[in-house]
Amino acid sequence: MNAHPALLSWPAEPGDARGLALWSAEAIAAATGGTASGRFEVSGCAIDSREVMEGDLFFALSGEQADGHRFLDGAFARGASAAIVDRPIAQPHVLVKDTAKALHDLGAEARARVDAAIIGVTGSAGKTGVKEALFAALDRGSRGLAHRSVKSFNNHVGVPLSLARMPARSRFGVFEMGMNHAGELAALTQLVRPHVAVVTTIAPAHIGHFSGEDAIADAKAEIFEGLQVGGTAIIPADNPHFERLRAKAERHAGAVIGFGRSAHAAVRLLDAVPAMGGGTMVCAEFSGELGPRKICYVVAQPGTHWVANSLAVMAAVAAVGGDLGAAGLALAEMPGLAGRGVRHEVPAIGGDGSGKALLIDESYNANPASMKVTIEQLGATPAVRRVAVLGAMKELGAAEAQYHAALAEPLLAAGIERIVLVGAEMAALASALGKSGDAVLAGRIELDHVQTTAEAAECLASDGPQGGDAILVKGSNSVGLGALVRALTIRENGARER
Repeated sequence: MNAHPALLSWPAEPGDARGLALWSAEAIAAATGGTASGRFEVSGCAIDSREVMEGDLFFALSGEQADGHRFLDGAFARGASAAIVDRPIAQPHVLVKDTAKALHDLGAEARARVDAAIIGVTGSAGKTGVKEALFAALDRGSRGLAHRSVKSFNNHVGVPLSLARMPARSRFGVFEMGMNHAGELAALTQLVRPHVAVVTTIAPAHIGHFSGEDAIADAKAEIFEGLQVGGTAIIPADNPHFERLRAKAERHAGAVIGFGRSAHAAVRLLDAVPAMGGGTMVCAEFSGELGPRKICYVVAQPGTHWVANSLAVMAAVAAVGGDLGAAGLALAEMPGLAGRGVRHEVPAIGGDGSGKALLIDESYNANPASMKVTIEQLGATPAVRRVAVLGAMKELGAAEAQYHAALAEPLLAAGIERIVLVGAEMAALASALGKSGDAVLAGRIELDHVQTTAEAAECLASDGPQGGDAILVKGSNSVGLGALVRALTIRENGARER
């Protein structure tokens, strides 16, 4: 052999013997108890025929709205290599009795075959951002051997799909887990079986399905039930439900790590100062199982909530033995997430004459806690004029009106000059602003309350965007404010093309 000696002495890795394909027909059939039509390999998995990529395995799931078997032709036209089906077809496939169970079984096999450190993430807010930051940190440190759930694939379908997509050679896996009802996380965490479980925060998200925040905390704490022996629980030390979370975590975890400003936090914030570009320079102290040590790093994303998120990220990276230096670089370079804080520069007229305005896209989700935080961040954002387009918050139950009305205080404190409220639920906030907001009564705040996204777009177009505006768009996903963001960013892209 004429290979260079250095190559011949290259250290072998345990995963080198594993195949490069994601799944073979034989492995899929074995995992699902199905029958393969022949030999094939796949490089990915999909449940939506519109999202199929070349080489994917398409799961023909049957749901309340549609039967996935109707979309098989479209899936294969887009390049699917094979499908999971419950009836024979002409194309390559694995025949099973129940395609949904097959997805669950393949996800379970993916978790069983991998020799990786697994992190589960849940919380009332911030879980997608923390999941993405963890992936960026671990992928950088492992040079591409990290895996995570994409988008917000965090339910009984999204979690097994995300697991099934995990390559056998992965060194790290990061999985978001969500819930609307008690018991849902208990099932998901038994599938993921994390070595580290992170709870970002407890807040009144989906509170309409619960008796109160204590019940939400208990439901989120179900994530600890799937922890591997000796696993680590990471919980928010500053949250009012810290002790409740810790008591549950201690039943299942080998170590419980609090993060935050509190003196009892094992990953404790020492200082946070503004950094160039709108981010934050963070200094933190590690103690207990992860210390003693101190680290400083920059978080590119603005806002105090991202300071807290970064502490959870650093705690989890340390808990799985990841590279904290690489994690710091990843946090410093992490872009905003679509619908969750990504910032756009959009064309504008008038105003300060700059010809551009800042658009903050928080259109994917909203609850009382995240609304308050993002409104405060808008107030801290340099701008000639601050504009808030706020959509209704859903699933808040009997206290819906009070939660919406309570946003009046942070809006007034933030000095927002233009407010557009969208949805019937926002009537309570419109009333609260009109009754208690002297600035509204004096005409210093322009306030509109409309029912649809189209009407909100008309309101915004009537006087803007203006040069120097900072525009926050935030609401529950079902309100549809993403359409307003897309309309404004189409203008942005058009301006770039010109």
